[in-house]
Amino acid sequence: MRWTSILAIYLLFWTLSLFVVLPFGVKTSHEAGEEKVRGQADSAPHRPDLGKKALWTTLLAALLFGLFYLNYVNGWIDADDVSIVPPPPGR
Repeated sequence: MRWTSILAIYLLFWTLSLFVVLPFGVKTSHEAGEEKVRGQADSAPHRPDLGKKALWTTLLAALLFGLFYLNYVNGWIDADDVSIVPPPPGR
């Protein structure tokens, strides 16, 4: 696998992981007992902690990519294993 493919697939895992990690630990200003800023949405996070979320996202993406790469190298699951189309006769 070329390094550009590795990078592209890792970035896809990172983006997916970001959307998984973002909602964890979020508190609104009301839940944190703080005043809202004028014009702030009720659902806006009080403290988003994006650095911490980026770290967790990176760790999760590395784990998922590692599993993906091990599967790529060892061939544990291939396209025929997840296909909903039945295999051709004799296979």
